[in-house]
Amino acid sequence: MAHRTVSEPHLAAPAAVFDWLDEAAGLRAAAGLTRTLRSRPAEDRVLDLAGNDYLGLTRHPAVTRAAADAALRWGGGATGSRLVTGTTALHTELETELAEFCGAEAALVFSSGYTANLAALTALTDPDTLIVSDAYNHASLIDGCRLARGDVHRAPHSDPDAVRAVLAGRARRRALVVTDSVFSVDGNAAPLPELSAAARAHGAALLVDDAHGLGVLGPGGAGALAAAGLAGEPDTVATVTLSKSLGAQGGAVLGPRRVIRHLTETARTFIFDTGLAPAAAGAALGALRLLRAEPHRADRAREVARTLATRLAAAGLHASTPDAAVVSVRAPGPEAAVTWAADCRRAGLAVGCFRPPSVPDGVSRLRLTARGDLTDAQIADAVRIVAATAPTQ
Repeated sequence: MAHRTVSEPHLAAPAAVFDWLDEAAGLRAAAGLTRTLRSRPAEDRVLDLAGNDYLGLTRHPAVTRAAADAALRWGGGATGSRLVTGTTALHTELETELAEFCGAEAALVFSSGYTANLAALTALTDPDTLIVSDAYNHASLIDGCRLARGDVHRAPHSDPDAVRAVLAGRARRRALVVTDSVFSVDGNAAPLPELSAAARAHGAALLVDDAHGLGVLGPGGAGALAAAGLAGEPDTVATVTLSKSLGAQGGAVLGPRRVIRHLTETARTFIFDTGLAPAAAGAALGALRLLRAEPHRADRAREVARTLATRLAAAGLHASTPDAAVVSVRAPGPEAAVTWAADCRRAGLAVGCFRPPSVPDGVSRLRLTARGDLTDAQIADAVRIVAATAPTQ
């Protein structure tokens, strides 16, 4: 019997297997969503309001010296996962002081805020958990919800009544309410007291990503939970980054000791990830100690944000009203936002450019970071450049 040759219509030549990526790139370009990397020099004359250095500590001598000392003492890397060789006395010291500063029982440091969020969501849920997530939550929380094994419900933005209604009708045994403390697009704060009350009324836990609140909100910058009177509560967990107000790199989960113990023993992004580099841990610890010694830095960051927003609005721009240190200005569309940001850079000002799909409401924006170390002259220059380069609305 003759053998028939089985046709393989989907078999592509090696050089063609990624042709679909070029097609996808073309679609993004047509929609004005192309993204590119731009290297910056160590000494950049452009005023940076695009990063998240809210307190201006990244280059502070106390922070850079702490990073250098840690690298010289502990080496360039952690050498392994935290449970094997990656935990140093420096990591433990940072966790102790961070928990104390934020009013939590304990803390656990991760290699990034992203991995901290993935850990909290996947380790604190199971198939019998309802997760109620704010519609405007950060991508790391969204990805954590996708990886979690629970039933995820996307709740309307900053709507405690909607959260309460979802919890009231749940069929799952456990529930977790998830929200940013300060939303990174417009800089508005979540109604944490109301969300906590809604969660408690139905026996749910509350998980708050305080990436944009630590160092800016609360007494001395202790964070949004401290500002809301929820720090140290037994049913509340916070995640933070060390890469924003503390000017370093890494993340942490803060909460009850039994939560931290559970994450240490079960969170995959903790167990299987190399520990945070000593230099980053040292820098974060140095910045934390500096903030504790100079708590006025948090007040100054909020003051700068309010000044920026007020002056941008007075210039006729659609600027958000900041609850923390983020100020956004609406653009007519994605392409206009990209051009506007580029024009600002050419004029000497770096600003963030947020476009779909990064913005949950589909509205493109420029995003300005209100750094606490800005002078009055720098604030005036920033407002002048943004207003002078603004596209027709």
